[in-house]
Amino acid sequence: MHNLSPRAFKLFTYILIFLFSSNVLLQAQSGKLQGQIKSSDGQPVPFVSIFLKELKKGGLTDESGKYSLENLKEGHYSVVAKGIGYSQEQQAVFIRENEVTTLDFMLKASSTQLQAVEVVGRKEQTYKNSNAFSGTKTETPLKYVPQAISYVTKEVIQDRMAFKNSDVVKNISGVNQYSYNNNDFVLRGFRASNTLINGLRVSSSGWNQSLLPYVERVEVIKGPASALFANTDPGGTINTVTKKPLDENRKSIQFASGSYNTYRITSDFTGPMNESKTLLYRLNLAYQNAESFRVLQGGQDVVVAPSFSFIPDDKTQVNFDFVFSTTHGRLDRGQPIFGATAGTLLNSTPISFAIGRKSDFINEINLFSTLSLQRKISDNISFNVSYMKFMYDEDLMEHRTANRYGTDADGKAIPTLMEMQTIRRMQRNYTSNLTAYFVSNFKTGDLKHKLLVGYDNILFQTPEGNSTYNASGFLNAAGTGVVLTKSGSPAAYDSKNKALYMIKDNMPVPNVPFFNLENPDYSITDNARYFNVSANLAPAKYYVNGFYLQEQLTWNKVNILAGFRFEQYNDMLNYTKKNEQTVTQTAFIPRLGIVYTPLEPVSFYGTYTQGYQPQTASTIGSPLIYGGPFDPLISNMVEGGAKMEFFKKRLAVNLAIYRIQQNNVLVNANDAGNPDLLRQIGQQQATGVEIDAYGQITPNFSLTANLSFNKAEITKSNNEAEIGTIFPNAPRAQGGFWTKYKFTGALNGLGVGLGSNFVTERNTQDTKNNLKLPGYVLADAALFYTVDKFRLSLNLNNVFDQTHWVGGFDYNRLYPGTPRNFLIGIGYTF
Repeated sequence: MHNLSPRAFKLFTYILIFLFSSNVLLQAQSGKLQGQIKSSDGQPVPFVSIFLKELKKGGLTDESGKYSLENLKEGHYSVVAKGIGYSQEQQAVFIRENEVTTLDFMLKASSTQLQAVEVVGRKEQTYKNSNAFSGTKTETPLKYVPQAISYVTKEVIQDRMAFKNSDVVKNISGVNQYSYNNNDFVLRGFRASNTLINGLRVSSSGWNQSLLPYVERVEVIKGPASALFANTDPGGTINTVTKKPLDENRKSIQFASGSYNTYRITSDFTGPMNESKTLLYRLNLAYQNAESFRVLQGGQDVVVAPSFSFIPDDKTQVNFDFVFSTTHGRLDRGQPIFGATAGTLLNSTPISFAIGRKSDFINEINLFSTLSLQRKISDNISFNVSYMKFMYDEDLMEHRTANRYGTDADGKAIPTLMEMQTIRRMQRNYTSNLTAYFVSNFKTGDLKHKLLVGYDNILFQTPEGNSTYNASGFLNAAGTGVVLTKSGSPAAYDSKNKALYMIKDNMPVPNVPFFNLENPDYSITDNARYFNVSANLAPAKYYVNGFYLQEQLTWNKVNILAGFRFEQYNDMLNYTKKNEQTVTQTAFIPRLGIVYTPLEPVSFYGTYTQGYQPQTASTIGSPLIYGGPFDPLISNMVEGGAKMEFFKKRLAVNLAIYRIQQNNVLVNANDAGNPDLLRQIGQQQATGVEIDAYGQITPNFSLTANLSFNKAEITKSNNEAEIGTIFPNAPRAQGGFWTKYKFTGALNGLGVGLGSNFVTERNTQDTKNNLKLPGYVLADAALFYTVDKFRLSLNLNNVFDQTHWVGGFDYNRLYPGTPRNFLIGIGYTF
């Protein structure tokens, strides 16, 4: 100590005194309160909130319903226990110094009305989710929704250390990737294009996968959902539910690192902002910097997502969400392979193989805010309104293929060279969504009614000012530009008009150099050296007015849901131009479902619903170019199944059998005289069966599993050769599971996770060459160790390093899955 200065010595002494005093105080506050919470039938109730009013201190029960609160001062306290689905209970207790006091509770099932607008977050902390808004627009127990709704909760997301949407789809039955692109999935065989956030429509623009750090759960509404959410896809709709504030303090920070130089940090803070708990908050933050097994891929992701709930009284609830997410990386167009003939080996190039340049980039911003209000007008009537504004911003520079091989002067394709183009694009678009509805609960005799009447307005707009700066084609003979078509666009090479092109070494000279698959060049390049064409992106606008009516009727053990939507879809042809024209399409969309619950744990259901997707204004507004007139896409679904609960309602198992039909699909007519000419395929159909399971078999053993069999094919067409063709990236069978087991006793704190998923063979879009993707089986594993408030985790994905492809378009755009990889994480909860 002789090296310390007098000032430092005093500071050191003060610190020792402080630490000693703190230790004495902690010893004096050594009272402990413990107990167990059970339901009226004697079963443990997990995740119940325990709160000491006087200290404003509390905690949660564990999976076995037990709780423990330590370091309590001696004195009298009021202890409150409350949980979702149970009535609140309060007991008085006296805590003695240096003693353990036991206080047990028995909670009764509560008949409290569920939320009509999701304002306060979900407190459940298992793989099971009991209620959803997406099936009926009001919070309804899933077992009473006459339609399959599959999901992944934040607990599964955390245990699998998932960060993007593509990481979780394997946990949902009937969902498969189409490509790496954002929200590019196949649902029950049909490619999806529409997505929801908190039940509100958003633009699906963008390339990088949606981020998950602010997500409570990912839901998939199976089959057409147009009766509630306007024009949607026939196979299903993905709904992302954001995390909402809780009325109890929870805070966590997690850091992870692993394969491909991954660095990730996330945090989640929530709780009340005042003593009365009328103002709640939640803040989710995330940052990731990671590379990829793909050449020149990976990037940087940032998420900032605050949320606030204001509940001034029992009649008013207000919620505000704000989510800012940005990604910086490069656009991955997939793996190209040599050749384009039947039987071509998919591994003729490495799965890491990509096309591009070091100087390429894509910077994307997704920004949205949501404001929701619920107001009880009376005990039986409530008004609900939500408004969301969504913005997507893209800044892109890429070298990509022209979807053709390079060619020699005689027009012979060279399968080791890819014809290239560059795309420089800056664009922004906006989506606005307003939904407002009244809900009335009333009785007529033995019948219970929940009547919903509502209105939607959805507006999508691409404003003036978006632009591209592109290069493609082949140099003209003088080298002063590129050879153009009659319409003024760069022409593909035509050996019959060889004299128009610059020829060197018996090859036409491309505007953008060919990409050599045998000797790739990823160096920095300047696109200003090419002959570029700058062009404005045409502004666009459409808006939807929708009116809907829905009745949920309950009679004894029967629940009936009946509803319809009248939709007016308005698309602006030649938007902002002098000849601007509004093209209007209308639709009447019915829905009918019934649920029968002979026993509390078992419900049987059947449903019929229709879907609707309008054709674009340009397609139906320009018959001389595209043909037509064309009818809108009309779909319908018949589905039946069972929803069951086992192991004292800890585990949910759902079975669904369905048939979906879609009519009037537009495809290219392959008319040499008019390359834009379209034709309508008569009918597409998907039939299948799905099984999903979620929850806990025991309090220590968690499970999520899925299995689906599906046949998605063309059933009617004026081209008989197409009938029976299976849709691209639609496997006949797929499934998987993920389990977590937490040890007790000598191994207390240790947990293990095991999982697997499989997908059978799939077609690609390249039916001409019969290019198929092989099936695969993958295995994943994890280890968890929890000590005090720390959690250590190790996740190993694709344990056996299986080469596989998650989706693909054709021979130059295949999408391989990630090889064996790992993540190590540490988290702290307080």
